[in-house]
Amino acid sequence: MEAFLGGLAILLDPYVMLMVLLGTVLGIFVGALPGISGSTTIALLLPMTIAMGPIPAICFLGAIYCAANFGGSITAIMVNAPGDPSASATALEGYKMAEKGQAGLALGMSAVSSAIGGIFSVVVLIFAAPMLARAAYSFGPPEYFALALFGLSMCAAIGGDSAIKNLIAAAFGLLLATVGMDLTTGVERFTFGSYELSDGIGFVPVLIGLFAVGEMLDQAARRVGKAKIIHLDAARVPGWAEFKKCNRSIWIGSGIGTFIGALPALGATTAALIGYNETRRWSKHKHEFGKGSIEGVAGPEAANNAAVGGSMVPTLALGIPGSATTAIILAALIVQGVRPGPHLFNEQPTLLYAVFASMLAANMFYLFMGLYMAKLFARISLIPPAILWPAVFVLSIIGAYGPNQSMGDVVIMLVAGVVGFLFRRTGFSPAPLIMGLVLGGMVEETLKQSLIIFGDDVTGFLGRPIALALFAVTATGLLWPVVSRLLRVARAARA
Repeated sequence: MEAFLGGLAILLDPYVMLMVLLGTVLGIFVGALPGISGSTTIALLLPMTIAMGPIPAICFLGAIYCAANFGGSITAIMVNAPGDPSASATALEGYKMAEKGQAGLALGMSAVSSAIGGIFSVVVLIFAAPMLARAAYSFGPPEYFALALFGLSMCAAIGGDSAIKNLIAAAFGLLLATVGMDLTTGVERFTFGSYELSDGIGFVPVLIGLFAVGEMLDQAARRVGKAKIIHLDAARVPGWAEFKKCNRSIWIGSGIGTFIGALPALGATTAALIGYNETRRWSKHKHEFGKGSIEGVAGPEAANNAAVGGSMVPTLALGIPGSATTAIILAALIVQGVRPGPHLFNEQPTLLYAVFASMLAANMFYLFMGLYMAKLFARISLIPPAILWPAVFVLSIIGAYGPNQSMGDVVIMLVAGVVGFLFRRTGFSPAPLIMGLVLGGMVEETLKQSLIIFGDDVTGFLGRPIALALFAVTATGLLWPVVSRLLRVARAARA
């Protein structure tokens, strides 16, 4: 409780509060822009947060993450073009409501259910994350190695639908993590005589290239027509009748979003789609779905915003990204010199609770803005791409060059941008590559430290119960698809 009060005190600092407010406004702004997601924006702005200090930087990025999911619903409802992928389920019913002249009601319910889902997940985060960290003093290099290995085992499920493509992307990320000088042996690996690569490939230029530049190239290669804008007077707060009708949908979405967000493999888009399906399954008004159901707006919006807080649980408590966006936030923590994981709750609890408090504040901010500024944000989608994307490209170059003042990082960013473009065109997801890059160094470092502790005897892992439990969970996750397939074949044969 003392740490939580300390976090609230930090949030009251005018500078930190300003960062949360700016992050919220920016998150809604970019979330409402079709093609620019919250993850792209966070990757683009990560270099600019280095000089802020850990708490303002993470509060700023966390506020963007919270607000971008809601911002995507504005253009999903008004234009039928989700600004963020997580709002794709909202467009199914929201745009139908807008066509019936209920755009204000749809936006009002979106704002309220988003805030409820986001606040619910942050409250769960406050209580669940410390529970995961109670074994902090039992964690050493062997346990961190097993934990990172578990995170890598999730790469097959995160991102795209093809497990094979996800694993290929993750393997590429692991290969990038090996570039540079090995501090144990002093041997340079895959540097090809380049001095710039001696320190390895940094997170920042790769993240900016994969997300911002890759998206820019993908948008430039597409022909996008002008979207139809629905007339909107103002968003309005749903009345008691609408709340009563959507009450079940909001809580179903909040629960599903928090649970799915906490799984280190899925994300807000998956949570929103499942939330929509379950809302329709349990609705008493199934006949309204497909024609503009307000429940079909409330359920997925509560789910995709609840997934934000849920995905921060494994990111902060275990150091395993819960989504592609939290993988970037994890990189931001590492850049700031903060190592996420169980020890963080003992070493820097005030930082964590300041982040929690900032996420609560961000949810309250975008609730107010969503109700009173929705009409303004809906006009964002009219920014011409000919102005938008050149500005993004210039900021990408500045962001890649800034941290180390190295043109080598700019080249890495451009190459990563081409890779990101090719990934999008061939059905690969950049998320597994990020996980491989982020966790690859951790796997190598902790394995070496573990072997030093065990005197190069790998059987030493047998004396570490927590590590063995994590190995068992990893093996179960990897083998279960094969086992379940064999069981289905056996049942079919008996039938």
